Amino acid sequence: MSGRPVKHSLTLKGHRTSVSLEEEFWREFRRIAREDGLTINALAANIDVDRNPDVGLASSIRVYVLQRALASRDA
Repeated sequence: MSGRPVKHSLTLKGHRTSVSLEEEFWREFRRIAREDGLTINALAANIDVDRNPDVGLASSIRVYVLQRALASRDA
């Protein structure tokens, strides 16, 4: 595990934004998007709509990825 965040650009609601996540989170985020039949932009947009405005998008994505991992483990 590298531990260093990697910045990628996403498009949400027609505008570009940068999100920094560790490579392991990017990998799992992409896997979840594929599993759900979504692009990473669409999945990020869904998370963005549902997140608390006081919580950053990167943090919200990390929590989402963790929650999905825990749910699949407990299934």
